[in-house]
Amino acid sequence: MNAAQPWTKLFAQRWAAFRDGLDEFYKGPYRQMFAREKQSEDDFFTLIVLGEALGVPDPAAYYTAEFLPSLYQDFHAWHRRMGMPDSPLDHIACC
Repeated sequence: MNAAQPWTKLFAQRWAAFRDGLDEFYKGPYRQMFAREKQSEDDFFTLIVLGEALGVPDPAAYYTAEFLPSLYQDFHAWHRRMGMPDSPLDHIACC
């Protein structure tokens, strides 16, 4: 029985390596696309949450206001990606 344990461990390790290789083979080419789409969705979410502060009327501003503290740390990178060299909000001075 003890001789079977190293064989099963070796098989399990090789199977896991094969599975990870297949996973990388199929997901690898699309990793950059997924990252770009995630960034695009995050930028859109930030725009929706900050819409009221930027002057866009938002009927859900009461509900999105609770997300503001979580966006402050990424605000500088967001407004730079959107092409604004300085902060568009008076009450958030990050630059």
